[in-house]
Amino acid sequence: MDGEVSEVLSVESMSASYGDSSVIRDISIKSGKGQVVCILGRNGVGKTTLLKGIMGLVKTPSGSISLDSTELWRLPTYKRASLGIGYVPQGRDIFPQLTVYENLLLGLERNKNRGGIDEEIYELFPVLKAMLKRKGGDLSGGQQQQLAIARALASRPGLLLLDEPTEGIQPSIIQEIGRVIKKLKSRQSMAMVIVEQYLDFVLEVSDYFYVMDKGAVVMEGETQDADPHKIQQKIAI
Repeated sequence: MDGEVSEVLSVESMSASYGDSSVIRDISIKSGKGQVVCILGRNGVGKTTLLKGIMGLVKTPSGSISLDSTELWRLPTYKRASLGIGYVPQGRDIFPQLTVYENLLLGLERNKNRGGIDEEIYELFPVLKAMLKRKGGDLSGGQQQQLAIARALASRPGLLLLDEPTEGIQPSIIQEIGRVIKKLKSRQSMAMVIVEQYLDFVLEVSDYFYVMDKGAVVMEGETQDADPHKIQQKIAI
């Protein structure tokens, strides 16, 4: 990666497991401020487990995970979130019985930010401002995805983790999510790590990419220098 990028996330030689079953072995990735890093790979290769390992949601028997040089390895999930990680899991995980506004307020709880919803959230996701009183479960899948990202951003994270943000989303919403990611990147205020299988989206929004297979990184590089054909060969089923 570009040596001038201010490093936010550093994962070094991390392993992760579910019980006695090892899923990830000896993985190292980095992401810097104003940088979008994408993790590619087929289903079942450990991409989601990597994000869960960073968040402390699965066991990480070995390795180092640091955020702004603060070691996270032994910290519980809530503490990692409070230090500045916004996480949008696969499937969005919004609260369907709560209103859009109430969902956004829960984002503030993650880091005890009592300053209210930043107006910038509504600038990024104008559709949400018109739906503040609607229940989350009444939104379309694409709108729920936008709400989930907005909720994570409400805590003003230094690191944003997105797991499959384009999965099952209509093309117009994918374009909107891409626009938001590029706008956030231009502000140089946070690092972003995105697990994604939609290669065209990765090529459009990311600065650096990693390809995973069988729990390990098998390819990586600057996106601007990437050969899409070679990446597609690595991620093809």
